Amino acid sequence: MLAPAGVVRRRLFAGFLLITKVLPMSQHDFEVTGIGNAIVDVIAHADDQFLIDNQLQKGAMNLIDADRADHLYAKMGSAIQMSGGSAGNTMAGFAQLGGRAAYIGKVRDDALGSAFRQGLAEVGVQFRSRPAADGLSTARSLILVTPDAQRTMNTYLGACVELGPEDIDVDLIKASKIIYLEGYLWDPPKAKEAFLKAAAVAHDAGRQVALSLSDSFCVVRHRDSFRALVRDHVDILFANESEILALFETDSLTAALDAVGGHCDIAVVTSGAEGAIVVSGDERQRVAAEPVTRLVDTTGAGDLFAAGFLFGHSRGRSRADCARIGAIAAAEIIGHYGARPEADLAALVKQRMGN
Repeated sequence: MLAPAGVVRRRLFAGFLLITKVLPMSQHDFEVTGIGNAIVDVIAHADDQFLIDNQLQKGAMNLIDADRADHLYAKMGSAIQMSGGSAGNTMAGFAQLGGRAAYIGKVRDDALGSAFRQGLAEVGVQFRSRPAADGLSTARSLILVTPDAQRTMNTYLGACVELGPEDIDVDLIKASKIIYLEGYLWDPPKAKEAFLKAAAVAHDAGRQVALSLSDSFCVVRHRDSFRALVRDHVDILFANESEILALFETDSLTAALDAVGGHCDIAVVTSGAEGAIVVSGDERQRVAAEPVTRLVDTTGAGDLFAAGFLFGHSRGRSRADCARIGAIAAAEIIGHYGARPEADLAALVKQRMGN
């Protein structure tokens, strides 16, 4: 007889904790370790009028407090709940492509914290961070998807704001080829310290540091410090057009690409249906977007693009191939609701690329 679903989850969760405690780490045990906001996503349909009535800026990530989160949650109606967060989505996609991924983030020892941990465990991402026994509850993001597939995120950061340098697992950083930083975490002061510590440990160990700018509004809030972070600590940068324009305070994409070429080794700028541009110094490579049968929900498109690019990069693929893998992963994610793949990503990439 099968055990009830809740019992199965508890057993799997306990088993995962046991494994993470006894497995030793050697050099390059992980190809990528992500550091980000550990958030449980709650996704629901909404129309434009709902956004207007609730004073929400369409397409943006709005930071909200606990009372606002409770208020919006009560008005959302039926919703899908799943483990999320930008870097968490990227690590999940990376693992589902066949890569070895780990994650660092802050959760409470509450139901949502367990749900987040279990969501990563189910796709093979190792999450070793200990849950907090007190303080703020686990973060959640209320994601409203309008008929045009735009997503408006309303995020209560909760325990995420308490992540600091003491939460950085130095051994884990040293055991990873690439450290992937989520730009949303640049808001809390302690998280800035955590990023700088992780980047320093990574570079001292000969590892690479990647960063996603995450959101143009986040970039505007911290433009100067973001520029310094990219210039001094980042090897691989991910951004969309609005984010890269905001970073360099220009309306010219050409000018922004010229500027970023002098800030980091590789910059990847996505442009939706126009594909992506890979910048390395003075070199430019444009890679087309993959065809999409049905556009449903853009949530996680950038996260999965980064997963695909990093997977190819960690395996020594050409930059054009890396961007193509990213485009395939992004195309899969926008064909359904939610930011975690429904198709076999590894098989899909093999089918589309032939290797």
